[in-house]
Amino acid sequence: MEVWQLTSGFALDKLELGERPDAEPGPGEVLLEMRAASLNYRDLLTVRGGYGPRNTLPLIPLSDGVGEVVATGAGVERVAVGDRVAPTFFPEWIGGDPTQAKFRTTLGGPLDGVLRRRMCIAADAVVRVPEHLSDAEAACLPCAGLTAWSAIATLGRVGPGDVVLVQGTGGVALFALQFAKIAGASVILTSSRDDKLARGRQLGADAVINYRTTPEWDKAVKALTGGAGCDHVVELGGAESLARSVRAVRIGGVISLIGVLSGADATFALPLVVMRNLRLQGVTVGSRDGFEAMCRAIATHRLHPVVDRVFRFKDAPKAFAAFAEGRHFGKICIGY
Repeated sequence: MEVWQLTSGFALDKLELGERPDAEPGPGEVLLEMRAASLNYRDLLTVRGGYGPRNTLPLIPLSDGVGEVVATGAGVERVAVGDRVAPTFFPEWIGGDPTQAKFRTTLGGPLDGVLRRRMCIAADAVVRVPEHLSDAEAACLPCAGLTAWSAIATLGRVGPGDVVLVQGTGGVALFALQFAKIAGASVILTSSRDDKLARGRQLGADAVINYRTTPEWDKAVKALTGGAGCDHVVELGGAESLARSVRAVRIGGVISLIGVLSGADATFALPLVVMRNLRLQGVTVGSRDGFEAMCRAIATHRLHPVVDRVFRFKDAPKAFAAFAEGRHFGKICIGY
């Protein structure tokens, strides 16, 4: 079967189209005919070697995809041939609190990912996706969708009347916007581009801030909230934005720390967190139980993930290049 893999090193130009033996499902496993995949910032870091010795070669990248069950191994009852399912990012995290054991393995590094025609995976590590979604839309759910769901619903417990600040217009950000709106919250969206902010308003953002033209955007958030600050920040920027997020959130508020797009080493005044009783919550995807809860919400509200472009399987390197440019609004996907 055809696969895209890294065999001779980590770099975008090292991504090669190759062949691997056809897989057959063993006991408790399912065989998936993959239909689509989507890219996350983590995938770009993986291909570039950003995770160092944690990943070994050869490696098939990408964590997020959707496929059809075409065969099942002995003892499989959760899903059946013909079901359309998505593999989970953490195959061993079924439910409950995260642990070291549950975090041990992840798709797309160190485990082989979904950028292949077929894959075998444990039946316990797949989730049926909502029927109303296209393949590309469904492929956006496992990492980007579930991370946003965990931040807004599972950990953040956002509810009616809350004010949520969402940074950017990438996959996680737009999922967070949509999930916050169906929870009854108001959303303030930030971006460096006015055209993206206009599209964010069309998705339901109640207020928008261009952080290039308004560099002190934390003050703008305070102004929009009558001086109190927002209830929840979906923090995707990292080093350059965290200090302002701390100032933008209300006393007793929550910052869901997800992204490090502007760097990993942040500096800010710790007393602002302690004396204002803030909760800084790290968010790393979520469990299979959370994935299934998210899918129920998506199906109930007929929500559609935002897909920017869909590349063909043979053009996977072009999808990575487009992602690296950072001009997309929503998700960049690959159709099989």
